[in-house]
Amino acid sequence: MAEPSAATQSPSVSSSSSGAEPSAPGGGGSPGACPALGAKSCGSSCAVHDLIFWRDVKKTGFVFGTTLIVLLSLAAFSVISVVSYLILALLSVTISFRVYKSVIQAVQKSEEGHPFKAYLDVDITLSSEAFHNYVNAAMVHINRALKLIIRLFLVEDLVDSLKLAVFMWLMTYVGAVFNGITLLILAELLVFSVPIVYEKYKTQIDHYVGIARDQTKSIVEKIQAKLPGMAKKKAE
Repeated sequence: MAEPSAATQSPSVSSSSSGAEPSAPGGGGSPGACPALGAKSCGSSCAVHDLIFWRDVKKTGFVFGTTLIVLLSLAAFSVISVVSYLILALLSVTISFRVYKSVIQAVQKSEEGHPFKAYLDVDITLSSEAFHNYVNAAMVHINRALKLIIRLFLVEDLVDSLKLAVFMWLMTYVGAVFNGITLLILAELLVFSVPIVYEKYKTQIDHYVGIARDQTKSIVEKIQAKLPGMAKKKAE
């Protein structure tokens, strides 16, 4: 009769004792579950994960709609014009609300105070510790990017450098058709559509991706075997 007691164990204990790995977000897990992450980055990473997977439709719709309107505006107008209109729109709302509340208070002879006092009293100062944490996190990614750039441009691995060359050659054709803003619009549409589609059709997509990966790996191995002086990479 050990089953009832085992069922009352905490999730971490039961998962470690059974050896089963946590379900991926798109698999059999709960809709709001986020992937296993470190304690420091779990909050922000889970928020982004929930955003692009449309866990909260209203929040995701607001973010998606707002950013899409801004990008479309940047495609039609200059950056200065878009920023100026956005600031003017925000100031129009806040000034109108401030004047409206002042008139209401004068008519009703009330002393409610400043309508935005609750927001003005919020402490938004950035502590030195938080600043250093952000800088340290950014430095990790910067150092990794610099190491990758040096590795590719100094041809540590000929195949990887050739991959970059082919990709950049293809990007010249993409750049001839699309500008930067258009690519950002397409990227946003993909970010807010591909994850939810993948979550819905995960099994079928993984099947075809696995076939394509095997074919690509086979071609790369053939190229590496024919290149002089190239040692094959150890299988990971």
